[in-house]
Amino acid sequence: MSAALATAPAARRVPLRPRGLAWALLRLHRTALGIWTGFVLLTAGLVLWLYGPGAARTQHLFDTFGYAGVQQDAWSNGIIGSVFSGAYNDLFYDPASLLTAASFAVALFAAGPLTARELENGTARLAWTQSVTPARWLAARLALPALLLTAGTGLLVVLYRMLWSAHADLLLAGYAPQQLYFSIGPATVATPLLGLAVGVLAGLVLRRTLPALTAAGLAQYAVVAVRANLWPFQRAYGQPGLSVRSRATTSAGTEIHDPGCYLSRACLARHDVVGFTRQYLPSPDYWPRQLLETGVLLAVTAVLVAAAFAVLRRTSTS
Repeated sequence: MSAALATAPAARRVPLRPRGLAWALLRLHRTALGIWTGFVLLTAGLVLWLYGPGAARTQHLFDTFGYAGVQQDAWSNGIIGSVFSGAYNDLFYDPASLLTAASFAVALFAAGPLTARELENGTARLAWTQSVTPARWLAARLALPALLLTAGTGLLVVLYRMLWSAHADLLLAGYAPQQLYFSIGPATVATPLLGLAVGVLAGLVLRRTLPALTAAGLAQYAVVAVRANLWPFQRAYGQPGLSVRSRATTSAGTEIHDPGCYLSRACLARHDVVGFTRQYLPSPDYWPRQLLETGVLLAVTAVLVAAAFAVLRRTSTS
């Protein structure tokens, strides 16, 4: 009786720890998990800085020296404002570039450490002979990273849209803002998921780390190139998809048509322009096109996942 009572509290003191295939996968790839978490936090921090202190400082420069004329006027007044304003404009696009780079990293990770390396080392077959079936082994390698990718990229896209809605008027004119607008929709969340499926399939087919990395990298590069240059959903936005409303302001506070002489002081003085405003207006068919693009990316991802399971069945029985 006393022995049983003595051992009971000890049993209750055993800490609860996550177990199972998902927990083992997280422990095995905890370095990659830390890198992904750091990437999301740092990119989110950059977006929030652009939304807050960066935008406030740049807006002050524009209010003082005039939109886009800040580069010349700032230097003529002995203020290094052009460096900051140009840096802000460039930094505004960096989160989109980072998200694109992340899709490459996801494809490479899925092809190498996540699948091909375990097949090459024989650890996958060892797991299959234990309590883990090949289908469960692959499902965990797809579902858990997909969940983390969706959560991370989803958060960044939401923050990016918030930044765009508040401060797109601070961007310098050109085609770049139209390209950037493609990066703040759900299709950006679907692209790394496609990279995950591409990498896993490459790893299962080639079963060797270096060839799988090469194939996955080339395939994901093709995906990004097609989306950027040949993708009909985005190419249609070249002119009508995101119109620009640009106006100039005179010293009397009157809004006039933008004369387009941002860097010519003589032109600015002739038109009595002291500032500029710019507004980007999306077309009404943006969301239907964005959702259709997302659906296509997810459909291709589903096909590649089905192909991965088919290859796995053949691999595990051979």
